[in-house]
Amino acid sequence: MNRQAQSAVLFVLGAALLHAGLTDLYLRYVKAGLRPLVLAAGAVLVVTALATAWYEWRAAPGEQEHAHREPRVSWLLVLPLFALILVAPPALGSYSAMRTGTALQQSYGYARLPESGPLRLGLADYAGRAVYEHGKGLSGRPITVTGFVALDRSGAPYLVRMALNCCAADAQPVKVGLTGRIPPVLKPDGWLRVTGTYTAKRTKDAVNGGPIPYLEVMEAEPVSAPTDPYDETWNN
Repeated sequence: MNRQAQSAVLFVLGAALLHAGLTDLYLRYVKAGLRPLVLAAGAVLVVTALATAWYEWRAAPGEQEHAHREPRVSWLLVLPLFALILVAPPALGSYSAMRTGTALQQSYGYARLPESGPLRLGLADYAGRAVYEHGKGLSGRPITVTGFVALDRSGAPYLVRMALNCCAADAQPVKVGLTGRIPPVLKPDGWLRVTGTYTAKRTKDAVNGGPIPYLEVMEAEPVSAPTDPYDETWNN
């Protein structure tokens, strides 16, 4: 590509990053805390593109005449950038979750829970407390968690959140098995808000042998997918 084409591609790529960073689209690619870096990268690319175009415009006419004409097919490189702007990729779901071992890790310390009353916990928070603290402070209390449904090969249901270290490429699942009053029909990738109670039941992940705790379901209701589909609390 000549410099004009290069500046055009840089401008479109920068605009795509700015669009993603100024909306919630970037959450499909990276964790929420990286938004400033996405915006900064987009701004740098746009400024670089404008500077390149300005330099080319100011170049001597003789220099422009010697520029080589490039095949038009090279402009097809821009199409993936427009796809980034126009089409939001789906978040990773049950297919990836059931083919990847649980990423549950022990926290350095869990926040203190209220001494009584119902609890609303992140799924990874509940899973960590159930496994590594053996349900300390959870027994006999209504607990509400939210996640998407995944089914193993036998049809056993799990509630899952995908956890990020940095970006969607390194996403790993945290899984909680469901027992008790499970809805008769469960749709993989459908999001549920589940209220239940702690149970000591657990199993080993068929992929990596990691621990998977269970929740005794009292009730479950479908909910819309959250704006940020990835759970980041597991490695805090």
